Amino acid sequence: MPELPEVQTVVNDLVASGLIGQTITDVHIRWPGSIARLGPEVFRRTLIGRRIETLSRRAKWIVWRMDGGLTMLTHLRMTGRFHLTAPGAAYGKHDHVAFTIDGKRQLRYHDTRKFGRFYLPDGTAMLDRLGPEPLSRQFTARKLVKRLAAHRRQLKPLLLDQHFLAGLGNIYVDEALWDAGLHPTRASDGLTDAEVRRLHRAIRKVLRRGLRNLGTTLGTGETTFYSVAGHRGRNRDELKVFRRNGEPCPRCRKVITRLVVGQRSTHICEVCQK
Repeated sequence: MPELPEVQTVVNDLVASGLIGQTITDVHIRWPGSIARLGPEVFRRTLIGRRIETLSRRAKWIVWRMDGGLTMLTHLRMTGRFHLTAPGAAYGKHDHVAFTIDGKRQLRYHDTRKFGRFYLPDGTAMLDRLGPEPLSRQFTARKLVKRLAAHRRQLKPLLLDQHFLAGLGNIYVDEALWDAGLHPTRASDGLTDAEVRRLHRAIRKVLRRGLRNLGTTLGTGETTFYSVAGHRGRNRDELKVFRRNGEPCPRCRKVITRLVVGQRSTHICEVCQK
């Protein structure tokens, strides 16, 4: 599933493609299941004629602000991605929604597993319930100390909880916990202040590295992450533990192992993360 660096890379690509200020002149829905809560025709009529005013990210959501105060949200889930093409181009098997932009080009939504969704929410309640953004100035080590102490949960499942902290997924939680030298099953309220400071630095470090590398692409199939332009993220080469079980730990050279924590595949160094 695309995480904060991947979703932000998609948003950056959409902005760079010049969508801001342009108008949605048509919407073609080839698989109605991509639209949440509304019928496809209502969704289509609501968007036609709307001008895209801003594009941003909140947690793992793409936030489209339209004129007239309308907001559209997109969650890519496991395999969703966008690509731009000419309106008359042939549709791919997994192109499920097409937005015609100013009558000149189409932004198509491609989703192999069909888990991604578009929402036209009434207000911002869905976003307001999410946790703080880990790269914001407001997300300080002191605030993380208080948030962790307020829960008694295993570290990894808590960090994956979008209501606790926004945007982290399996890849970057594993990487941050390794960087901080913390075991994923540690109790959240049992960390020392020094350990929380290490975790705070590690979370921001691995996310910034992912952003710098334009995301993490794993494998070569259709279900992996690609940017709007079809480029692969480069961050895989800089992963320290994620999906590197059986390889030597970059820090101590002991073998990286895989375990399951909170029903999620997890990769650790049992020496560095006691």
